[in-house]
Amino acid sequence: MAARRTPAVRRLLDGEDWLLHEPTVDYRIVPVVTDDGAHLHVREYGDPDAEPIVLSHGWTCSADFWAPQVNALAGKYRVIAYDQRGHGSSDLGTRHFGPDVLGDDLAAILEATITSDQKAVLAGHSMGGMSVMAWAGDHAKQVQQYVKAILLADTASDSLIAETTVVPRFPRIPARVATSVLSSGLPIPTTPFSSRAVKYVALGRYATPAQVAFCEKIVRECEPKTRGLWGAALSALDIHEALENIDVPTTVIVGTADRLTPPTQSRKLAAALERAGVLDRLVEVPDAGHMVSVEAIDAFNAELVRLAEEN
Repeated sequence: MAARRTPAVRRLLDGEDWLLHEPTVDYRIVPVVTDDGAHLHVREYGDPDAEPIVLSHGWTCSADFWAPQVNALAGKYRVIAYDQRGHGSSDLGTRHFGPDVLGDDLAAILEATITSDQKAVLAGHSMGGMSVMAWAGDHAKQVQQYVKAILLADTASDSLIAETTVVPRFPRIPARVATSVLSSGLPIPTTPFSSRAVKYVALGRYATPAQVAFCEKIVRECEPKTRGLWGAALSALDIHEALENIDVPTTVIVGTADRLTPPTQSRKLAAALERAGVLDRLVEVPDAGHMVSVEAIDAFNAELVRLAEEN
């Protein structure tokens, strides 16, 4: 398995920061109510008859995370983005948080937005990628029904705590300590070092101030309760068997400087998909951190477009 390496992030930054602005294109709200009565906030940008691209964001983020993709792609594609349960404007609901909830929510969104005669490219970042895998595991019939290609970005199917390198001096940080940090419902304090902390944890060294500020704003908007509940649910995640149900071309993309879900995890995902005969490619973006869709917008969007045009 050979990884395709894009140009280094520092050569991709020029001119991209405008894509971080709030989209000016109007969106439509698609009503989605889950079996437990939770209202999910689903936005649909662009021509309603255009080819669909569905975007699933990560932990502590929201549909706003996809501004760079909406700004660049909504002129040609129907871009669908939603707030994960408890994030943004989506309800917490009453179910106990776990990967099955992520998958079921995505299933409901696909049912509400996609028709079988116009299949979507489905992309998930971090927890959003876990949502995609969990969905495939529990809703195998929907994979071929609604989706023609998948992009999994900076994500993992298991071993989140064991493989993270956020604390490089203590690579064997006790699981109970890491779980406690993930499940904390305390507010994120505002200090002169908060931006540095966000950059260190989530972005690469060449991230621009605009990219750091964009990510920090989104993370801070997440309710502490939501952050804690989903952090606890993800700490023991193991959905590697769900990969067996992915039977459409799938790209795995990761920043080589990702500390939260390191490249070793993406390579493991890619190897499993290659064994199943569905790996389209493994893309490694040098110097990018966990937020590859923000740090290397052109490379990320180009892969979305390629999957849409070639499948």
